[in-house]
Amino acid sequence: MTGAAHATAPSAGSGSANEALGSEPTEFHPIIARTRTIHSPIGPVAYDCVKLIFVRHGSAILLSEFGEKPVNVGDVVALGSNTLCGSEPEGFITVTTLYLDRDYVVDQVFWQHAALLADRLDAQDFADELYSEPAQILHLGEDRAGMLMPWLDELVALSLNGPSPDRFYRMQALLFALLDIVTPYVKTTPTRRSPTQRKTTRAGVPRHRRFAPLRVEAREVGELLRDSPAERWTLDRLARTVHLSRAQLSRVFVDAYGMTPLAYLTTLRAEQMARLLRETDLTVEQAAREVGWSSRNHAARLFRQCVGVSPGQYRRVARQAA
Repeated sequence: MTGAAHATAPSAGSGSANEALGSEPTEFHPIIARTRTIHSPIGPVAYDCVKLIFVRHGSAILLSEFGEKPVNVGDVVALGSNTLCGSEPEGFITVTTLYLDRDYVVDQVFWQHAALLADRLDAQDFADELYSEPAQILHLGEDRAGMLMPWLDELVALSLNGPSPDRFYRMQALLFALLDIVTPYVKTTPTRRSPTQRKTTRAGVPRHRRFAPLRVEAREVGELLRDSPAERWTLDRLARTVHLSRAQLSRVFVDAYGMTPLAYLTTLRAEQMARLLRETDLTVEQAAREVGWSSRNHAARLFRQCVGVSPGQYRRVARQAA
């Protein structure tokens, strides 16, 4: 669930999109809150984070995967990461936006459904299945949304100068209180799951990302890698596809996703291989080839690097849990 009614992560107050760009958070934090007033249209942009946008005053027309829809006071816009969205204010609109790191959100899904999920890789798949509509407008109503404003204001105040570790649990408590009210309005897709016990394997190292709009080139390369992770991608080929040099592509991609394109590809392949090891009877070598790795040893090394255990260990624990 990514933000829509604005294109940047600005400080509180009003101003143009360009002014807001100067006040984006430059350090990594899993939770950021910002309030701003928008007067001018903002073209569709995407972020590699989850965003919840609370409409406080005014109205706008949003443009996203749901088409063109109006939002008013009392509405909350929920957008998944990498979801394009733009806005056209009807005069003006004031919003408070929560920027939530995607890995942090998946972690909450894991603990929320710990009785059903094997590990955090499983939680990521589960979240994708459960929240299959990446762009939603939630109609809380003015009265119910009004109850949330003090919590939103406190979150903004706590995160304006960079959230302090000493106040992390207060920020998390405020976020959870907000999610407790908002989540029942989110449309979910029924999923059939067999209960499993959680296990102690870990996903790759969390990526430290700036909550900023994704550059078009970075988003296009990310989509290529997600759509065809088994393809024999090289940095040269990816750079040519988006008409950038290798160095330029690496720089804009790291800014967007917190890692290089090939490191991102490795993570995608490890996630897909983990899914195959959990859900199919393919051998480790077959699973490795299925995701694009021709060498079993190379695949095992990279899989351990991302997941924390060998493919064989991962499969054994997954089957014991099931």
